[in-house]
Amino acid sequence: MSEKVKPYKESELGKKEQVKQMFDNISGNYDGLNRVISFGTDIKWRKKIVAFLKEKSPDSILDIATGTGDLAIAMANTGAKNIVGLDLSPGMLEVGKKKVAHKNLQNTIEMVVGDSENLPFEDNSFDAITVAFGVRNFENLEKGLEEIYRVLKPEGHFVVLETSVPTKTPFKQGYQIYTKYVLPSIGNLFSKDRSAYKYLSESASVFPHGEAFNNILKKIGFIGIENKPQTMGVASIYVASK
Repeated sequence: MSEKVKPYKESELGKKEQVKQMFDNISGNYDGLNRVISFGTDIKWRKKIVAFLKEKSPDSILDIATGTGDLAIAMANTGAKNIVGLDLSPGMLEVGKKKVAHKNLQNTIEMVVGDSENLPFEDNSFDAITVAFGVRNFENLEKGLEEIYRVLKPEGHFVVLETSVPTKTPFKQGYQIYTKYVLPSIGNLFSKDRSAYKYLSESASVFPHGEAFNNILKKIGFIGIENKPQTMGVASIYVASK
């Protein structure tokens, strides 16, 4: 990530601590704001991940940067017996735990505090690993991906859902206006952390999406890499295996 993109200006905190504090601050409003900001399309994108993994019949799934657990909960429909949702933010996880309990999925989904760049799991632990809107928040992208590769089982599947930047007119111009002006304004109306949604839009704009991200995955050692642009290119689903 560019050093110019920081969630809190002039902060001496490291990026991990800044991101943790930011998501703790917005955890209570996060789900509702996501629905508004994405016009509900984030739900459709997650359903595509679930459909992809259901065909692979994984027994164990790790959902990194799980946040409030939307994807982890949705992946219960894959038939996996063990799903772990991991996140840096205790505030987000507390919201997620309540949602898991409401769905009576405590025996399937475990929510844990953890660092994506120092995963508390043995090598070759999971049949599938997912990250939805989280890789751009890694402090060290390659280190985080290397950890994912380490704990993924051979022939296991890695799926990333992440924002991207449309390249075609007029979607490119519309996206720029929306992320620069509209998204932060919506965040300011509903969130006590006024810098959070500005950071989220800025971090999306500098993330190495598309072929650039594919090349990083190749460098780490992943194979069978595909990226699938979604909704005119405002997001992408990346799939790869070990």
